[in-house]
Amino acid sequence: MKMTGLLSTFLLAIAAIGCGNTNSSATADSQDSDTAAATSPAVTGHKPESPAVLPGIEVLRRNGFEELDGMRVGLITNPTGVDNSLKSTIDILAEAHNVRLTALFAPEHGVRGDHVAGANVANDTDPKTGVPVYSLHGKTKKPTPEMLQNVDVLVYDIQDIGTRSYTFISTMGLAMEAAAQNGKKFMVLDRPNPLGGNKVEGSIAEQGNFSFVSQYPIPYVYGLTPGELARYLNGEGLLKSGMKADLTVIPMKGWHRSMTFADTGMPWVLPSPHIPDPTTALLYPATGIMGELDYVSIGVGYTLPFKLAGASWINAQKLADRLTALKIPGVEFRPIHYKPFYAIFKGENLHGVEIYVRDAAAAPLTLIQFYIMQELAAMYPGQKAFSKATPARIKMFDMVCGSPKVRELFQENYKVKDMADYWNKDVEAFTARAEIYRLYE
Repeated sequence: MKMTGLLSTFLLAIAAIGCGNTNSSATADSQDSDTAAATSPAVTGHKPESPAVLPGIEVLRRNGFEELDGMRVGLITNPTGVDNSLKSTIDILAEAHNVRLTALFAPEHGVRGDHVAGANVANDTDPKTGVPVYSLHGKTKKPTPEMLQNVDVLVYDIQDIGTRSYTFISTMGLAMEAAAQNGKKFMVLDRPNPLGGNKVEGSIAEQGNFSFVSQYPIPYVYGLTPGELARYLNGEGLLKSGMKADLTVIPMKGWHRSMTFADTGMPWVLPSPHIPDPTTALLYPATGIMGELDYVSIGVGYTLPFKLAGASWINAQKLADRLTALKIPGVEFRPIHYKPFYAIFKGENLHGVEIYVRDAAAAPLTLIQFYIMQELAAMYPGQKAFSKATPARIKMFDMVCGSPKVRELFQENYKVKDMADYWNKDVEAFTARAEIYRLYE
């Protein structure tokens, strides 16, 4: 669930704690010694012998589904909504004796993952459970009153990747609005932020630039779990007309903010076909904005989506050397030559760089693509990033950035230093404000 344009075309893209008008009956237990895990910030952390982190659905089940007892449940999920044994939340709730699963709500790709990227998802019936499925990725992106007639509580269980333009969080926010408007409860079964809970990058999306890829005024990398983000949207009055959902979050057990997904011991289920593993989630914010320009290949269409920058006209070794010389913290580059199997530049011999994140905590993920565009502009003045982009591509770039100002500052001289301060101007204030909505240390 992803950006529109190039990416949407090719991406197939707790104990109850509340906020605002939320009920609160328990707190996150993220410090238990029996569930503690390693906290290395590196991309390639070790894998514990058994899962160290329990997602919200497992905590809910351990509680005997007490928070849903007797309720008619509408579940918003996709294939990432699983327990640590890979059993679907759909099936878990359908089998719970004290829960009535009455509706399923499908984001992009569908609840069972059987729709390709960008495709409209039709209303249907889940063949395994017989539960009706309502589409939230077509003409309707927000549950309607008719869809909610047989629902007491909307439950959200989707693994996100911690980046604003990845549109599952837009689906979550709109569903929270629908719940508030129709007098329904809303519950989030929490899951990890695969970038960790401390990384915040990018300016807040600005008024006049909101869209399904920038639905709310939050930074591009926002450093919150889905449950924490729901609390932030609710508590800060960011839902439509400042309305408040009756929100409950079922926290994870054993998760700490310094963890990337590799540290959790949980199984990774790809949330979309071009996010096949947690390291791809780390590099999505490093190249995805640049990918909106149809300017260079970012690996979508090859075996390394979001991990590359390549084109037929690039000298791979020279670009790798120039980027290495910048000494970008936590990042390394190597020259690569490849031929995409589909998507942009299909069948062409491309040359460029593969990106390695050695230290996720130190790496300025979102600026990597701007450094690449900077060095390519210096190497090839006739191939500057925005010089051949169509108005539609530039508009999408601006929408994903949340403001045209980012592009305008960078485009003056194609220098990262000209836009970096503006890009990160909101990080400190957002981080301080968001702290009150955190559930984990």
